[in-house]
Amino acid sequence: MSAFAFFGALELGLVYGLVALGVYLTFRVLDFPDLSVDGSFPMGAAVAATAIVAGVNPWLATGMAIVAGGVTGWVTAFLAVRCGILHLLASILTMIAAFSINIRIMGRPNIALLGEETILTPFESVGDPMLVRPIVVGILVLLAAFFIVRLLNSDFGLGLRATGVNARMVRAQGGSTSFYTYFGLALSNGLVGFAGALFAQTNSFADVTSGVGTIVVGLAAVILGQTLIPGRKIWVAVAAVIVGSVLYRLAVAFALSSGMFGLQASDLNLVTAILVAVALIAPKMKAKYKAKQQLQQARSDKEVA
Repeated sequence: MSAFAFFGALELGLVYGLVALGVYLTFRVLDFPDLSVDGSFPMGAAVAATAIVAGVNPWLATGMAIVAGGVTGWVTAFLAVRCGILHLLASILTMIAAFSINIRIMGRPNIALLGEETILTPFESVGDPMLVRPIVVGILVLLAAFFIVRLLNSDFGLGLRATGVNARMVRAQGGSTSFYTYFGLALSNGLVGFAGALFAQTNSFADVTSGVGTIVVGLAAVILGQTLIPGRKIWVAVAAVIVGSVLYRLAVAFALSSGMFGLQASDLNLVTAILVAVALIAPKMKAKYKAKQQLQQARSDKEVA
């Protein structure tokens, strides 16, 4: 794999690290199967790209993308909590609606940002853009991760985590599970919208189909990261999903660029499915092996006694 492909995969992995953080909040913390990230990702890209082309400051445009993603998550929460629609179905409805809304925002299926100023433009003159861009994106991802860790370790974050573990207990203690759900989904999709804005600015385009498969990539990062770096502490889990996102992208880039097993760029979804399957199976195989070892040890101890 060439240096260009490596740093490109690293940059993309860091961008999708924000998606992994969002998926971690919904699937692991809130226990809410949210598929609306497939809509909030391109929405973040669409809002940021449209605003930048219109002459808006790139940082303000990125902030607008975060808000747009948050609103997408809020709509999903509204459908699920207020309207009583099944969580999975509510997120699918939001994702479908977001597709048409994104086209409305851009006025066409895609927008090019070639020659436009982005949040990365001022830093590209400092050194080699191939090295500088991943560093800038990495700093932004670390700041987001720091915020998530501080939030989840706070008293409010404890209520947020408790909502996903035992909502009945939270209600019994006087907490509002509805509010936690609204906030959690808005924050999750806000992070995904942030990722979409960074994706558009790093790749110099926004496309209405860029969100296809986002949820799969996010889940792959979460599962892979927490399989390789297990731990109960919040900061460990947050670090694991970001590392998982980077490793996932590097693995895909290596497999496709090296021509391993005759793979081509069109086999991206196949590689994704295999990596997710391996990540899901590995913990179970590890648990079975550990249980077998403990059983053998117990039998040995019994024979000795």
